[in-house]
Amino acid sequence: MFLCLALLTLLPATVSISPGVKVELTQKGIDYGRQLGIASIQSKLKTIRIPDISGTTNVPAVGKVKYSLSGLQLLDVGLPKSALDLVTGSGVRLSIGDAYMKLRGNWKVKYLKFITDHGSFDLNVNGLTITTSIKIDSDDTGRPAVSTISCSASVGSLKIQCHGGDKWMCDLFKDLLEKFGRKSLEKQICPLVQTAVSELNPELKTMNVLAKVDQYAEIEYSMVSSPVISNTSLVLNLKGEFYNIGKHQEPPFTATDFSMPTEANNMMYMGISAFTVNSAAFVYTTAGILSLYITDDMIPKSSPFRLTTKSFGIFVPQVKAKFPDLPMKLLVKAVKSPTVTFEPDNMTIQAAATVTAYAIQPNTTLSPLFVLSLESSVSGRVFVSGIKLAGEVTFHEMNMTLVTSYVGDFRVESLDNIFKLVVKLVIIPNLNERLAKGYPLPMIGKMKLVSSQLHILKDYMLIGTDVQFMG
Repeated sequence: MFLCLALLTLLPATVSISPGVKVELTQKGIDYGRQLGIASIQSKLKTIRIPDISGTTNVPAVGKVKYSLSGLQLLDVGLPKSALDLVTGSGVRLSIGDAYMKLRGNWKVKYLKFITDHGSFDLNVNGLTITTSIKIDSDDTGRPAVSTISCSASVGSLKIQCHGGDKWMCDLFKDLLEKFGRKSLEKQICPLVQTAVSELNPELKTMNVLAKVDQYAEIEYSMVSSPVISNTSLVLNLKGEFYNIGKHQEPPFTATDFSMPTEANNMMYMGISAFTVNSAAFVYTTAGILSLYITDDMIPKSSPFRLTTKSFGIFVPQVKAKFPDLPMKLLVKAVKSPTVTFEPDNMTIQAAATVTAYAIQPNTTLSPLFVLSLESSVSGRVFVSGIKLAGEVTFHEMNMTLVTSYVGDFRVESLDNIFKLVVKLVIIPNLNERLAKGYPLPMIGKMKLVSSQLHILKDYMLIGTDVQFMG
């Protein structure tokens, strides 16, 4: 029940926006949530107490009897049958049937003015039923909140077994418990269920509606529409958009809706669109961090190519002639946001950048050599790492053109192998180091993803996973 409520209660939006992320909870997930909820309710019901019952009554053939039933202790609570049903447009309905309780207490009587007797008794409560409807809403901070709309509880039967005393005494105790005990039990059950439901709210407040990714970016997971609920599953439409921290600037593109496939093997499915990933690219481009200075110490020592005017001079003689035996530096800078495309079993990233080459003078002054335009294509692999989505890329192809030369004209093709080497040895590893850190998926509390699988589909990727809530 907890998982179902947690996912149902994300903040509904007031405008219609296509989601960047979708989360679907299957019947398997709903059943797991019910188990968690039943455990919580069972724990609450174990706190039930029946107050002492005492008084005086007349018993045929005996006369006036003074009695007391005291020290009733709840020994066991069983909730063997339960169901959690989705209610379209409002929330969930929890039904508990054939529940039972076992109690033990002490009895004492005094009659005929001078005769006293005492003993103990066992009370079995059977056929206990509980039905509660739970409303899904949000608090003023945009986080989920739950409350009980209605609750009813009824006790089927009470059976008493007396230890000691005469039969008429046990019959008396049964009548007393039917009259006072049943009412006491039924009166306490619903408030305890309501408490169990309300105690979900602090946990729901941990939902990462706005999750920090790093010092530059955060991702928003607020709802953009009400949950889509059927009799077997629910789908949550989340915004799924990256923003610069403290500056929520919309990208020059919007999310387009996508349809999740019908799956039921896992508890939960997440669909993450290309829009979400492309909004991340937009954020990092806007923040100006998609740039990298490359120096010779970043080139593996085993490489015969060095980032010096001597090595470049082999392919562009003017470089060595004008700046002999100087170290070099390259500035690779994105000129626009990379574009991510999802096709079945394939993720492609198209990127455009400029590469400015400098000679480093002995006094550390940078002398520009040339500027290239670089169009590159890389393939990507994404995977679930803990509760984050991480990835890595592999170089595919690139095209270069000369933008500006400060050493005279030269054939750009002559540098093709060099820059492919730079991309493979420096740029790709640097990018993969960042991608390996991942970004947080939508989560609530101490939620753990189990046996996750990820597939790339048309325009989005699909994560199928089971979940566990850690205590």
